Amino acid sequence: MKSICIYCGSNSGADPDFVTAARTVGQTLAGRGITTVYGGGQVGLMGEVADAALEAGGQVVGVIPQFLALKEIAHMELTELHVVQSMHARKAKMVALSEGFIALPGGIGTMEELFEIWTWGQLGQHAHPVGLLNTNGYYDHLVAFIDEMTRQGFLRPLHRDALKVSDRIEDLLDAFADFEAPVSDVMLKTGQT
Repeated sequence: MKSICIYCGSNSGADPDFVTAARTVGQTLAGRGITTVYGGGQVGLMGEVADAALEAGGQVVGVIPQFLALKEIAHMELTELHVVQSMHARKAKMVALSEGFIALPGGIGTMEELFEIWTWGQLGQHAHPVGLLNTNGYYDHLVAFIDEMTRQGFLRPLHRDALKVSDRIEDLLDAFADFEAPVSDVMLKTGQT
């Protein structure tokens, strides 16, 4: 795996362990020679991941929409910075540059990115792994809700299992190395399995 997209907060959050975990992610990706792809900001957990990866000698590629770059939150010391026209273009570019996706703690933007990329995998639009870094149980309630979706028949177990969850970045990367994309819902519904 050559590149992983990190979704995370543009704020640092209330728990200082979120910053520590974000920095560990950046350092770990750099240490494994994996390029970090992320939203291009210098603030919050986004900035922590990028700074830690750069400090560890890693490659960091940011993708930021022009309206945010104009607010001077773009990280100007990255390996590459792509300034795009819209949030839609940002997400498409991040997907094109990445071979895996991990959500760290974050807000509604992080949730939107996580669910969209996971859904795209369910629909067969990509075959890359998706994971949650569950620092200090941040995602426990979300994971419980996802498991309830599965119990209630709104999410197939094979697609539930496609979302990897751990509180350690090393465990997620190991799971990503063994990842095999499940059969897409489109193929299941059309009998193409």
